Amino acid sequence: MTSTAPAAADVLEAPLADADTHFRISQFYFREAELLDDGRFTDWLDLLAEDLHYWAPTRTNRLRRQQALSIAQPGEAAFYDETKESLAWRIRRFDTGMAWSEDPPSRTRHLISNVTVRVTGEGEYLVRSAFIVYRNRLLTEVDIYAGGRTDVIRAGGPEGFEVARRTLLFEQNVLLAKNVATFF
Repeated sequence: MTSTAPAAADVLEAPLADADTHFRISQFYFREAELLDDGRFTDWLDLLAEDLHYWAPTRTNRLRRQQALSIAQPGEAAFYDETKESLAWRIRRFDTGMAWSEDPPSRTRHLISNVTVRVTGEGEYLVRSAFIVYRNRLLTEVDIYAGGRTDVIRAGGPEGFEVARRTLLFEQNVLLAKNVATFF
């Protein structure tokens, strides 16, 4: 697959969206978080484009002069390297009784902030945001994920927008969770 992470220079050169568009996309993100926290994963899938690429590359610790090598490239190790179809398969699996990592299901809280929206084309936006996701399962399993997302959002879909590309970058190099069955 090709990289879904836009170059930093591309992000800074694209013009910021107007206040109304920024508000509507922020509300779209809050609706997405609500669906995920309520366990409405099938409804969440409706917010994703058919040609979605959902990618979370791994990271390594590198010296300053080697920072360009600290994030895995496409085709290298990733926590997620998914399409809409593969995410739908994961979600269907939750209902089979065979997804032991989510039976009983996790309780999550998605906090989305620092949303910036840039116009990259007619009806297409480059959106960066920060996230913290709290996950609790059973009595004592607690995981906290922090990171950033870089998305390509298109006009369309049932909520007015759809996610076409999502690149997740966790702040952790090693995720300490017993399993990673959470969507971000």
